[in-house]
Amino acid sequence: MIHLAKDKTKAMVAVHGWSGILLGLLLYAVVLTGTVAVFAEEIGAWSAGHLATRSAFQRPMADTLRQLGNETPAKYREAVDLFETGDHDLGLFFHRHEMDGGELISRGKFYVVGQDGRVVHRQAGTNEDVYGARNDNALSAFLVDTHVRLHVPNPWGLLLTGILGLSMLVAAISGLLIHRHLFKDIFTLRRSGSPVLANRDAHSVAGTWSLPFAFVLAFTGSFFSFFGTIGVPVVAMAAFGGNVQALTEAVYGNPGKPDPRPAAIGNMDRINADAIARAGAIPTFVTIENFGRADAKVTTYHPPKAGAIAPMSLLYDGATAAFVQEKPLIGPKPSTGGTLAAIMSPLHFGNFAGLLSKAIWLGLGFAMCYVTYTGIRLWLVRREGGVRSFAWLERTNIVVGLGLPFALAVSAAAFLLAMPIGSATWWTPAGFLIGAALVIAAGAIAPSAVRFSRWLRGATGMLLILLPPLRLLTGGPGWGIAIAANQPIIVTLDIAFLLAGGWLLWQLRGRASAPSQSVALQPAE
Repeated sequence: MIHLAKDKTKAMVAVHGWSGILLGLLLYAVVLTGTVAVFAEEIGAWSAGHLATRSAFQRPMADTLRQLGNETPAKYREAVDLFETGDHDLGLFFHRHEMDGGELISRGKFYVVGQDGRVVHRQAGTNEDVYGARNDNALSAFLVDTHVRLHVPNPWGLLLTGILGLSMLVAAISGLLIHRHLFKDIFTLRRSGSPVLANRDAHSVAGTWSLPFAFVLAFTGSFFSFFGTIGVPVVAMAAFGGNVQALTEAVYGNPGKPDPRPAAIGNMDRINADAIARAGAIPTFVTIENFGRADAKVTTYHPPKAGAIAPMSLLYDGATAAFVQEKPLIGPKPSTGGTLAAIMSPLHFGNFAGLLSKAIWLGLGFAMCYVTYTGIRLWLVRREGGVRSFAWLERTNIVVGLGLPFALAVSAAAFLLAMPIGSATWWTPAGFLIGAALVIAAGAIAPSAVRFSRWLRGATGMLLILLPPLRLLTGGPGWGIAIAANQPIIVTLDIAFLLAGGWLLWQLRGRASAPSQSVALQPAE
């Protein structure tokens, strides 16, 4: 039980309410897109119809790496990034680091090697060109970018999401303090009382159960947002005279005596096999420093081991392919700070235990969205004069709360239609904007908030049900082909969309005649 004086409780209620109202709708957008983006990899495979399951790091690549290294200009052999792209193709980015307007970028040559070992794509450009959205991953990239920076240009987008993370922290702490009977409230659901009381209980229960998740999400999200925009420039200025590249090399690089003598890169196939055996998992990313030199270093990055949270990285001698050591994420030696920094990403994205932890993060994320949406509704009910004096905020809450899922469904449909003709990178965000414009227009002309809410629920439900057949009609693989290719995620997401759409449509039964039965979720006339 939490004891606070009456005046302090009143102040905490005000802080909790206004922190949610001022930034609640933006916070809702970040949490919802982040909840969906937890499954960005799976959504990418589903939407693009990827069927390959054998990793590029399990296929021979040593000869291809040497050949492309010889073809690439020496100025771009400072480092090489190796990663999977498309349907388990291999991406190789030979590059050098340089400063561009005070920002550290990578510039070089990018190659894509298909499953048959042939180079299928060549491109010159920067890291933004290489790691940006492509035709086959436009949907998943759009979801991630919306979550990370709301499509606001850097660094302002990251600063905005960082501030939203701090506002979530404030709302979580103040919400904890105003629960006078915290453990009792976890299990209190008074269904026999008034609708307002029942929905307030549901809001409290969902908020209380998701409090630990809210703390983790807010703290780790703020860390990622402020780390690059504020943390790195400040530390670089204080300790490295403003040299961001020197800071990056000191924090993430591998110390050692430089040896610029030419030397062929070691057997990359042997390194991959050894790394997979040691880590018990396929690498998610591989970097090579000083490619073609005697002091070359290869670092392989892996997901956490079973029962662990921190990801794993292994260091190899690039010239001999010999194992050197397990490498910490930050610094040359293990440290508490390095471990804490390493677990930030798994805790934020919930990928430390595979699909199980992702599913838990999905459920907790939707609980946070429910808490945000109903919290604004309850705040409106508490205002003097009821919701009539805040009709604009009520409709805005519906536009964002129910309109965002609709717009995301439109963007998914736009991707499925545009990917076969090669224009998904344009039509995916355009589809989202079209869906958002339709929602805003409907909110302005709808005769009542109740009817507007029903329209959105019905339209979103229909769209979700239509996504699986649309995927098939645009050339996506059928269930039999997906299962035979050991890609069950395609079938799983199809079923998930059908169930979610059916649930939304089922919710509409009888609502028109009894809108007051769910006051916190249905807008009042």
